[in-house]
Amino acid sequence: MTTNFSQTAAYIWSLADLLRGDFKQSQYGRVILPFTILRRLECVLYASKPKVLAEVERRKTIEEEAREKFLLKAAGQSFYNTSPMDLSRLGSADIKSNLITYVDSFSKDAREIFEHFRFDEFIGQLDEANLLYKVVQKVANTDLNPKAISNHDMGLVFEELIRRFAESSNETAGEHFTPRDIVHLTTSLVFTEDNEALTESGIIRTIYDPTAGTGGFLSSGMEYVFELNSGSKLVPFGQELNAESYAICKGDMLIKGQEVANIKLGNTLSDDQLYADKFDYMLSNPPFGVDWKKVEGDIKGEHKLKGFDGRFGPGLPRVSDGSLLFLMHLLSKMRDYDANDKDKNGGRIGIILNGSPLFTGGAGSGESEIRRHILESDLLEAIVALPTDMFYNTGIATYVWVLSNKKDAERKGKVQLINGVHLYQKMRKSLGSKRQKLGERDIALITRTFGKFEAIETYTLDKEADEKNNRGRQSATTKKPEKKTFGSKIFEYYEFGYRRLTIERPLRLSVQFSDERIETLRFASGPLNAVMQKVYELYGQDWSDESYGQLTKEEAEVRALTKADFKDLKEKQIKDLLAPKTWNEQKELLDQAVLLQAVIGAGQHDDFNAFEGTLKEALKETGTMLETKAKKQLLDAVSWSNPDAEPVIKKVLKTKAEPMYGAFEYQGQVVQFQPASNLRDNEDVALTAETARGANVNAVNEAYFTKEVRPHVKDAWIDASKCDDRDEQVGLVGYEIPFNRHFYQYEPPRDLAEIDADLNVLSAEIMQMLREVHS
Repeated sequence: MTTNFSQTAAYIWSLADLLRGDFKQSQYGRVILPFTILRRLECVLYASKPKVLAEVERRKTIEEEAREKFLLKAAGQSFYNTSPMDLSRLGSADIKSNLITYVDSFSKDAREIFEHFRFDEFIGQLDEANLLYKVVQKVANTDLNPKAISNHDMGLVFEELIRRFAESSNETAGEHFTPRDIVHLTTSLVFTEDNEALTESGIIRTIYDPTAGTGGFLSSGMEYVFELNSGSKLVPFGQELNAESYAICKGDMLIKGQEVANIKLGNTLSDDQLYADKFDYMLSNPPFGVDWKKVEGDIKGEHKLKGFDGRFGPGLPRVSDGSLLFLMHLLSKMRDYDANDKDKNGGRIGIILNGSPLFTGGAGSGESEIRRHILESDLLEAIVALPTDMFYNTGIATYVWVLSNKKDAERKGKVQLINGVHLYQKMRKSLGSKRQKLGERDIALITRTFGKFEAIETYTLDKEADEKNNRGRQSATTKKPEKKTFGSKIFEYYEFGYRRLTIERPLRLSVQFSDERIETLRFASGPLNAVMQKVYELYGQDWSDESYGQLTKEEAEVRALTKADFKDLKEKQIKDLLAPKTWNEQKELLDQAVLLQAVIGAGQHDDFNAFEGTLKEALKETGTMLETKAKKQLLDAVSWSNPDAEPVIKKVLKTKAEPMYGAFEYQGQVVQFQPASNLRDNEDVALTAETARGANVNAVNEAYFTKEVRPHVKDAWIDASKCDDRDEQVGLVGYEIPFNRHFYQYEPPRDLAEIDADLNVLSAEIMQMLREVHS
């Protein structure tokens, strides 16, 4: 922006001087922006106003819809105003009603902007503060005529006003505004690959933002292309959930002479109002870590019914974070690409995400499947790590993802990671959580590295160390400041993939019918166990066989106990606790266990397979019948895992032994052991170029198992039933992008003597401070 644009914006923003004291600083923009739009629209319509008023008289009798066409034609714009008034002629006596009537005289699209600004409310507040006439007069004296300032230049002025509004809104700004340094970087990354194509004369392209906010990305994209080729045309499309942000965005587009019908209000995920459109360029900064529970039904329905014919075919992330839903939405909006068809130019995407989409979710999860779809479809070009403290409402780590379905030959099958976490300048004054910004040189370095598709060994930047906080007493220390580095790495897409093998080990159980273990059967398993023990301790000692489990007299006390100490119990469970039936069923199981103990004995059995035969004989001898649930509780009570016990056989096999896949030779038979769930583990086997496409999978898995698992756990095996749904090979394929791991640089710990010296200095300082306090 030149000085003239800045001066114009500064003059308009000086309205804040009138508002100060009667309005909060965060409200200034809510007054200034709609008045700026109003004045610009008025100036644009000035020349055609007589024609429009004449047409209003001429078309009084026809229907409104038909009349609108004539009025739009008379205005020569995409909007009109049917009032004979303007801001300079509203008067002072009845200015409030006159201004509201004047605004209501605009055509629907323009009027809607003021409605979503809740402009009439602010008109009322200005009137109550006796400021309305002064504000209107100042706005009316601002020359925003198209002859004085073009649509393009007016767009720059409005962008500057939006920036000032964002900064004055401070911490609340992050909900609707993306910092302009981030916008500039993301726009540069998305457009830089197409610079040559965009210089062609008469070029027309589309740009889309599904989380349009105030239109920062749309404006930045148009500005980028305009500077590259003023004869080109970039048509903006967008959708925004927040009504006020939507009004700002739509007003910005109207000021620039754009088709405002392309800007929609509503939830992009549940109500895509541009569902049939595809776009050339897409830019977005969706909300970080915001759940999608409100629209869960719509999204799951589309995923289930439409699959890959809809937007969410690859999978669904967890409900707590919808970032990847916006990414899939954008992928579905990319224009088709065909190198031999000039009408199929393909699409490019720049989206800002937090760290979660890089690695959240293991193999087979919705997040992993989404990453898999992106990488295996060769849609991801690069990811850029940004510094922390870059956004108004959060200081978390963020990343710019650049995606395309028209990769250059050298990029095919590859992904570039650019580590820009130290490319920042400290801001003199924080804006909410934003304490750092990207400088022009920082943006140029990242863009150049991406454009050249260049791998750069991590090196130390020529940047000064961050200044320490100079408040209070400063401690002397020899600790070195953090190195500021920059680097770029290029990977094959499959290097982010792995095949997760489920590794099982046999269940080994010992059994003993000891008095202590049998006694636990007096109480039900599960949520009632602890409370039954407590109730029995308080009241059960006096029960006879006839009164066993009777708690009628103690019901109030028992309920008070559960309310105080067992708050998670539901009413049904409390009723079961109070029911004699529950207690007597457990007493019966305890008595049956005592009978079995008399036959089996109280000795320890370390071969569960042999013990099952012993138990069967004991049940027959005592005439005891156990239901499945009771038998399970009994065995759970008298058995425990013992690594020295014999493995439990699940079934005998009629195949040859394959220990690697769980078929073991054991006591003269080939058997499959019962797996121990508490010993179950996963091993992630890195994908290769072959295994990524489903070839040579078993050989790679077996080589890994032989080298990494068997030497440490002799009785382990691979669960061959856990197969990938897509390639049907053993192991679930997963993808993650461990960005920080790839750029981690080992720093050896400081010498102990150096640390001791620092501690001595700090101790001396503390003692000195204590002496000062005592003196």
